[in-house]
Amino acid sequence: MAELTAQLVAVDRMLWKGQASIVTAQTTEGEIGILPGHEPLLGQLKDNGVVTIRPVDGERIVAAVQGGFLSVVGDKVTVLADYAIFADEIDSEVAKSNLDNEDRVLQARSEAELAAVRRNEQK
Repeated sequence: MAELTAQLVAVDRMLWKGQASIVTAQTTEGEIGILPGHEPLLGQLKDNGVVTIRPVDGERIVAAVQGGFLSVVGDKVTVLADYAIFADEIDSEVAKSNLDNEDRVLQARSEAELAAVRRNEQK
């Protein structure tokens, strides 16, 4: 089975690195799925999007991301986000309450977090 080397990195931490069968991300141009053998690509991540990684070994990984880029070179995918958090780290109640916050950045992060939680529940 063909594999990708994938990594999900936020400005403040490395979230995940390993072998994956597919990486999907929401970009400013729409959602994209990256499989082994994909053409080189540089895409801009949607401001309040979701990234999903299917590791070769282990459970599917879902993360909320805000801003950043997706790069594909050979069989390596790098997701470099301004902000990223795993879906299972998100407190849905806090995210819901932040939707009404006056801070637009916090609102957008909360939208992304809730979208990641919903996608993670779709296992």
